[in-house]
Amino acid sequence: MRVLAMAAAVLVAVSTTLVSSLPAHAYPDVTRADLISRARAWLTAGPDHGPVPYSQQSRFEGYRQDCSGYVSMAAKLDQPGKITTDLADRLHSKPISLAELRWGDIIVNTTGSTADGRHVVIFEKWADPYRTAYHAYEQRSVHGTTYRVLRYGLSQTDNYWPRRLFNVID
Repeated sequence: MRVLAMAAAVLVAVSTTLVSSLPAHAYPDVTRADLISRARAWLTAGPDHGPVPYSQQSRFEGYRQDCSGYVSMAAKLDQPGKITTDLADRLHSKPISLAELRWGDIIVNTTGSTADGRHVVIFEKWADPYRTAYHAYEQRSVHGTTYRVLRYGLSQTDNYWPRRLFNVID
């Protein structure tokens, strides 16, 4: 009886360890090309074939129309989308260096309040050989979905950091 109880205790301990080491959600893999294609689609999917408008309350194709909802949509994460701090946590992404940035990676700021400071963009490519700016997809207030040259995250003092989502594959 004692051997059976010990075996059961070991089985519970092993299964608990295995389950707790798994991510909270398993998301479908998304290729970098598909992620960028999905991000690009919102540039012309809005009213009159323009950008999808920005909104933290409204949904488009099931996703929030804010920056983190937009990144969630492009990366095929749960609807209505993760919040900015979730995209930057250890369950969804890992920190990378600026030198490691590849198309489909994100650059995120999790400081401040939701309305003031927190933001996330999708990196596409460097804008110049000196890496002083980059092209990115972003969902931003007033403008909605945009594709533009940015400098977020290139300074150690601006609170933006490059990260790689776990479900993005090459």
